[in-house]
Amino acid sequence: MTYRRTIALFLTSLLTGGLLTGCATVPETGRSQLLLVSPAEESQLGFTEFEKLKKSVPVSKDPAANAQLQRVGQRIAAVAPLPNARWEFVLFDKPDVPNAFCLPGGKVGVYSGILPITRDDAGLATVIGHEVAHAVARHGAERMSQAEAFQILQELALGSSSQTSRAAVQGAYGVFYALPHSRGQELEADHLGVLYMARAGYEPREALAFWKRFAEYNNKHGGGKQIEFLSTHPLDDQRIRQIEGLIPQAEMEFRKP
Repeated sequence: MTYRRTIALFLTSLLTGGLLTGCATVPETGRSQLLLVSPAEESQLGFTEFEKLKKSVPVSKDPAANAQLQRVGQRIAAVAPLPNARWEFVLFDKPDVPNAFCLPGGKVGVYSGILPITRDDAGLATVIGHEVAHAVARHGAERMSQAEAFQILQELALGSSSQTSRAAVQGAYGVFYALPHSRGQELEADHLGVLYMARAGYEPREALAFWKRFAEYNNKHGGGKQIEFLSTHPLDDQRIRQIEGLIPQAEMEFRKP
């Protein structure tokens, strides 16, 4: 039996039987998730892509901004539970791009366009904590696994000669498609990110201040259309309410360095 068919039958039995509990658990939140990509494979993809970015996107030579990124980044890295991470923090010289990311394996990129909005170390810690949380929770691997599961299940459904089997697989495919994607992951990254910044010694209430500044920036520069960072980082009442609700827990873990 081929690998793909084995995985397909495994997924079908889980989903059609209502037994989907996931293959892994996200730290802190306890959410179950399906992961078909190994940490080693995921990290290698992150390393490869980061090297490409460093060759194709200009790197900032601003000494003060670079020093701030290294200072804040290392403090977040010290509290983030990302095994075997090869931490690297790079400031890309893109003043018109208010964005940031963390690739698997601890490769963090910050575009200089977000620094006027972060303003200080705590604001930058909010952004880095959030992006590192995506890597800790293995959101990239989760999305890749879901995509692979969709493809395998669809292929099995289309190729099956049994009407019952095809119906079962198509039903399982529908269940998978209905699972929450980016919004749930973003809120989960907010949750973890606020805890990381508090543990790293940054006042967690500054997370709220940053997101409010970003809302003002978007209202001023977005022209009614969400700019790139907010296209994948939706800012709404739900996000603000969640962060506000997490402040008491985060404050209990906040320790001034």
